Amino acid sequence: MARRAKVGLARRLVTPEGVALDLRLASGGARAGAFVLDALLMLGILIGVSLALVAFHVGFGAVLGNFLIVIWLLGFFLLRNFYFILGESSGRAATLGKRVMKLRVVARDGGRLTGGAIVARNLMREIEVFLPLTFLAYSSAQGIADQWTAALGLGWTALFLFFPLFNRDRLRAGDLIAGTWVIETGRRRIGADLMAKGADRRIDFAPSELEVYGQYELQRLEDVLRRGEAGAMAAVADAIRAKIGRYDEPGDQAFLDAYYRALRRHLERRLLFGRRKRDKFDAA
Repeated sequence: MARRAKVGLARRLVTPEGVALDLRLASGGARAGAFVLDALLMLGILIGVSLALVAFHVGFGAVLGNFLIVIWLLGFFLLRNFYFILGESSGRAATLGKRVMKLRVVARDGGRLTGGAIVARNLMREIEVFLPLTFLAYSSAQGIADQWTAALGLGWTALFLFFPLFNRDRLRAGDLIAGTWVIETGRRRIGADLMAKGADRRIDFAPSELEVYGQYELQRLEDVLRRGEAGAMAAVADAIRAKIGRYDEPGDQAFLDAYYRALRRHLERRLLFGRRKRDKFDAA
């Protein structure tokens, strides 16, 4: 189980492998901004699909009216659920709104973000927001909603929308169930200075020694090298040596500098041929 040190929105995770990672949680405003951007994008898609269905209905007559309504409702359900699931299942673990706000989803235990966690956190959004609002809109359209029904629906939605503001980790109910955090990523040129650092010492690695890790591990290794903490570097160096069976190179920092440069070049060459290795579990 990962250990966490809390200072404001800053968090330090110690992963099951013993690697300390410094993270910063997304603020409530950043998360709200990302959701608004995603909602606007989905609204645009929904309007486009609705106009297409109206045109289809006008062209082929009213006999397909009820069928088109069912198609619209089904499409709306799939859009509001699978938009988030597909976005967070990508290599960036973020929807378009989160990318604009420089956010991503990670597992709170420091491990790999699983598909089950992504599905769980996003299906909870259906209960938190979309179902009560859909029920309220349907009740109003049918003339069966009174002021108490409206207050209940809006109160339920507001409770979950503002829930992240009332806990220290800025968690949605979906995050609690799935065991996830939403963190800031920031934009920077990854590893440019690390590639130049220590380049005078050359250590060669075989392709088989570089195939064991992917982009996720490369980013974690970069974090460790940037912090420069001797204990963390020793733990990571020992883990890599044990993984690839390489004990002939003394010096943890020099070994990690060389392995970082070699792994990054290896992954970049793979990308040139359209082969992306997201992490050590990715066999692609």
